[in-house]
Amino acid sequence: MRILLTNDDGVNAPGLNVLEAIARTLSDDITIVAPAEEQSGAGRSLTLTRPLRMRQIDERRYAVAGTPTDAVMMALTEVMKDGPPDLILSGVNRGSNLAEDVSYSGTVAAAMEGALAGIRSVALSQIYTKKGNDGPGTDVSFAAAEAWGERALRPLLDAPWVPRTLVNINFPAVDPRAVQGIKVVGQGLRDYGGATMERRMDPRGFPYYWLRLASRLDSAAVDTDLEAAAAGWVTVTPLHCVLTHEPSMAALDAVYR
Repeated sequence: MRILLTNDDGVNAPGLNVLEAIARTLSDDITIVAPAEEQSGAGRSLTLTRPLRMRQIDERRYAVAGTPTDAVMMALTEVMKDGPPDLILSGVNRGSNLAEDVSYSGTVAAAMEGALAGIRSVALSQIYTKKGNDGPGTDVSFAAAEAWGERALRPLLDAPWVPRTLVNINFPAVDPRAVQGIKVVGQGLRDYGGATMERRMDPRGFPYYWLRLASRLDSAAVDTDLEAAAAGWVTVTPLHCVLTHEPSMAALDAVYR
């Protein structure tokens, strides 16, 4: 089985090393093509206004100066010309990709690109706990992903797979021994909290800004990724690439008649 690994945290991210270790429990045929630098929040963006450059790090590892979607495209069209992978794994992301996060996530976007190409694709993310408003920097434990990664992935290898779908997996921010198990759940939704721009001044007196996402309240809906992850479950959520909201079709059609 040929496996392509990618991410949005960059080719040198610790989570990518964790993903490689997980992938090697499934196969020895591993190729890594990932962004050269962190691309968190890039979503499904493409690089269209400048050339794409790729650097080979070693025999099976490449860095692309672009987005996660660029990296997957480069892998499929240039690096793996002799044949596509059987499986694409994206992650392990530093931080959750739950609820509406999936629409911003470069990790999920890379898996979506694989799904569009007809390849089984999985996004994997490790949730961590913030202390107040501050993140932990590089001090994130991937212990739950390391312990539960193979257990979450292996059943998917022989599972029925609908074309143009992908699977989104999140590992809870708990000790591996405290993980409740693996639970298939739907995508949740948080109450919209918006964002603020923190205005600062550079040494020359010009303003610059840091985007700060406002705190958001989790949906009260049960059996969602938000609820299950908070309760200590590894969450498995199937997603699909078609965004049409079918229940609205008839109502909108009537508007234009």
